[in-house]
Amino acid sequence: MILSILAIVVGLVLLVWSADRFVDGAVGVAQFLGMSTFLIGMIIVGFGTSAPEMVVSVLSAMNDTPQLALGNAYGSNIANIALILGTTALIAPVVVKKQAMTHDIPILVLMTALTVFLLKDGNVSFIDGAVLLVAFVMLTLFNILVELKEKRKRENVNVSQNEPENNQESSKVSIGKSVLWLLVGLGILIASSRMLVWGAVNLAHALGVSDLLIGLTIVAVGTSLPELASSIAAARRGENDLAVGNVIGSNGFNTLVVVGIAAVIAPINATDPEVMSRDVPIMAALTLLLFFICLPFKKKSKGERTKTDKFGFGRIGGVLFLSLYVAYLVLLGIQSV
Repeated sequence: MILSILAIVVGLVLLVWSADRFVDGAVGVAQFLGMSTFLIGMIIVGFGTSAPEMVVSVLSAMNDTPQLALGNAYGSNIANIALILGTTALIAPVVVKKQAMTHDIPILVLMTALTVFLLKDGNVSFIDGAVLLVAFVMLTLFNILVELKEKRKRENVNVSQNEPENNQESSKVSIGKSVLWLLVGLGILIASSRMLVWGAVNLAHALGVSDLLIGLTIVAVGTSLPELASSIAAARRGENDLAVGNVIGSNGFNTLVVVGIAAVIAPINATDPEVMSRDVPIMAALTLLLFFICLPFKKKSKGERTKTDKFGFGRIGGVLFLSLYVAYLVLLGIQSV
C-alpha cells in the first residue's frame, strides 16, 4: 500500500511538472516556426498525447482484438470533449477563434460523420481503414497549407504597415530547447500518468474497491490524463488555443489514425453492438454539441460592441460537459452490471 501511495504522489508531481514543460516546448516551437499555437496544439500536442491510444490500437490489432481499438479511440474522444474541455472551462473560459469555428471544428464533425458512415454496416474493413488514414494525411496537409497562407498574409500586413514581422524579443526561442522540453515533457507526461494509474488501481484493490468501479473511474480518467494535464496547464497560462487544438487534434487522430491502423492490420468484421449503440452516437452528439455550444458565447467589453471574432463557453458549459461525462460513466456502469 505504501508503494502505491508513493507512486500516486510521485506520479502526480511528475504529471504537473511535465505538463508545464510540454506546454513550454509546444509554445516555443510555435513561436520559432511563426505558426499559431492552435495548429501546434492540433498537430504536436494533440497527436503526441494520443500516442498511448495508438500503441493500444496496434497491440490490439496484432493480438487479434482490434475491437479494443474502437472502444479505446471513441471512449477517449468522449473524455476529451466532456471531461477535458469541461474541466478546462472551470479554470478559464474556453475561447475558440473564428477560424476554428468555420474550419477546424466543422472538419471534426465531418470526420465523425465519416466514421458513422463507414460503421453503418457494422464492419471496419481494410479499405475503410485505408480511407481513414488517407483522410488523415489530406487533412493534416490541408491544415498546414492553410496555416502557411495565414502566415504569409500576416507577414504582408506587417510589411505594408512597416511593422516588424514579429516581436523579436518574445519570439527569440531556442528551437533546440523547445523541442527538448516538448519530447521530455511528453515522455514523462505519459509515463507519470501510467504510474499514477498503477498506484491508484493497486491502492483501490487494497481498499476493496470493485474492478468495475476502478475501470469506470481510475482507468477511464487515467487514459486521458496526458490530454487533461496538458490542457489544464495551457489554460492556466492563457494558451486557450493550445488547449482547444489539443482536443481537436487528439480526437481527429483517434478517429482517423487509431481506428485506421487497427483496421488495416486486422479488419474488424463485426463491431461491438454496444459501441455502435452507445459510444459512437454519444461521440457524435458531443462533437455537435461542442460546435453549437461555442456559438452563443460573446465577450463584451465596457463601451464596446459585442465581439464576434471569438467564440467559446465558460463555466456553465464546463459544468454541462462534466455532467454529461458523469452520466456516460453511470451508463457504462449500468450496462456492465
